[in-house]
Amino acid sequence: MVVSVSSLALVGLNSTSAKKNVAITPHKHVIPVKTQRVKAVTSYQLLQAYTGEVAAMRVSELGFERSGKVVGLKVDRGDRVTVGTPLAQLDSSYLETQLQELLARKAQNIAILEELKAGPRSEKIAVARAQVKQIEQQLKLEEIKHARRKDLYNQGAISREQYEEVASNTNVLLERLAASRSELNELLAGTRKEQIAAQQAVVKQLDASIAQMKINIAKSTIKAPFSGTIAARRLDEGTVVNAGQAVVRLVENTQPEIEIGVPVQLIPQIQIGSTQKVQIGQNIYQSKVSSILPEVNLTTRTRTVVLTLEGARAQSVAPGQIARLTIPQTVRENGYWVPITALVRGERGLWSCYALRETENSSDRTKSYRVEQQNVEVLHTQGSRVLVRGTLQSSDTVIADGTQRIVPGQLVRPTL
Repeated sequence: MVVSVSSLALVGLNSTSAKKNVAITPHKHVIPVKTQRVKAVTSYQLLQAYTGEVAAMRVSELGFERSGKVVGLKVDRGDRVTVGTPLAQLDSSYLETQLQELLARKAQNIAILEELKAGPRSEKIAVARAQVKQIEQQLKLEEIKHARRKDLYNQGAISREQYEEVASNTNVLLERLAASRSELNELLAGTRKEQIAAQQAVVKQLDASIAQMKINIAKSTIKAPFSGTIAARRLDEGTVVNAGQAVVRLVENTQPEIEIGVPVQLIPQIQIGSTQKVQIGQNIYQSKVSSILPEVNLTTRTRTVVLTLEGARAQSVAPGQIARLTIPQTVRENGYWVPITALVRGERGLWSCYALRETENSSDRTKSYRVEQQNVEVLHTQGSRVLVRGTLQSSDTVIADGTQRIVPGQLVRPTL
């Protein structure tokens, strides 16, 4: 009879249905087994990893703000640059010539303005006075001639035409005298405020033109807006480019950011400023939560968490790499933790465990237990243990390993 039961036990190792056909009768041979008391829990921690990618804080396609011919490209792909470093240069010789012309015109108009502010020179006033005096003397002479011609005309000695000729000369001199006196008075009064204001406006207009020309010259050079690495060089020297056409691509890699979509219900567990561990490749990095975007992604139904990598090791991370953030999630579920090796596969994909039940005739010295099969449902797997629920009780002890040697009804003895 013992041989027959042993044979059935061996068959039970290969077939679950065979185990059920074994008669549950006491076995005289007691097998030592490794056991473990089950642990009842009401919840468990589920570690869920969420995937995102490393994104550069800033990425720029840099180009010129005006069109022209490229005469210099000072960087190549892979070069690291700092903020303000010149990257490319347009031909600006024509603009430089125009700037020199504007500077010369400004100097000329400033000289005129200074002259207006200083007023007429004393030499010019003296010349105007002398001119007035000269015309006055000429007028006196003409008046004498006019008086004489008038007498001769009255006497009939000269014609009327000769008389009117002298009168005409007198009128011309009177007009010249009035103009000269007006010019002298203007010189004596000094420069008018309107003239000074007009000349000042001319100088300001030239200043604006010069400033605009300097801006255009500055736009002939592309400078790095931030420190980073040249990711692409779009063209070479000699190319004529349009305004806004991409010349180089600059990627900031001093402090990479990670963008990861997290389910909305888990967002309260993440605090801005908190430290989180993220996995990139095979390495674990320390990061800090810098922001949480307010909008929900309509495709993934998640909110984007932005993390900034910390430490010197962050320099080795490249934009575009996959990053994973693991967030613990508490799941409310009643069950029992048992070793994964305690599970016995049953029919139709079901599972069971072998629990120990005390026998009536066993002594304390040779205390043995009978194996009883308990059906369970696997709720969660965590490493080398599983969370199950079923017909187990919180006081049960289960066989932790070597279940392939056991059949229900088998007598066993726990070992340390």
